[in-house]
Amino acid sequence: MSIKLTIFASLMVIGVFSDPEPSNYKAPPPYGAQPKYPEIPNCAKNTTKSWCLEDSEYPQHEVQQALDQHYQAVVAFYKDKLANTDNSVDGLDKLNDEVYLCPSSTDYVRPFRAINVDGKWRTIVNGVESYGIKYTQTARIEECDVVVGTTCPLVPSCYESKCVQKNIFHRFLVYNPQDYTFPFAIEKFKLPGSCGCVVGAFHL
Repeated sequence: MSIKLTIFASLMVIGVFSDPEPSNYKAPPPYGAQPKYPEIPNCAKNTTKSWCLEDSEYPQHEVQQALDQHYQAVVAFYKDKLANTDNSVDGLDKLNDEVYLCPSSTDYVRPFRAINVDGKWRTIVNGVESYGIKYTQTARIEECDVVVGTTCPLVPSCYESKCVQKNIFHRFLVYNPQDYTFPFAIEKFKLPGSCGCVVGAFHL
């Protein structure tokens, strides 16, 4: 009798420790548990622009871990982005002397977060190093220094004219912590590209 009880107890113990994982179990990502980020980052609270050049909450460590985990695929993405983005200016950070009909301010920026063409804030891979590669993404922006719609100051008053803000679409490599399979993508962002002058009819 004691032998039967011992065998039964052993089977019960094996059954407890060999139960399969519950069907609703989700394995954590291989590069570490990811914190939840708000839809609108805190860095956006102190600016009216659609991008952040400073971000005290930028997930540097999480991005680096994900870059290490997906090194080869991300490198291919990054090189393709540089090769096929016409307005990519990575490696440039100086301005040339230029004259425009409407006054404007030009700068080279490396945003940490920005709003994509779908209106969603995204984390942009910038200033993070992985396996000796420093990932930087630079965009040239130009914003009107005058109220859009005002007369172009360098155009004679006998012509109708107005200053207009023109935009460009820039491609950035972004990090999406919600995608555990491959948390990187190339997305499009609308940035101010130039301050133009539209000239109309001539008046005596």
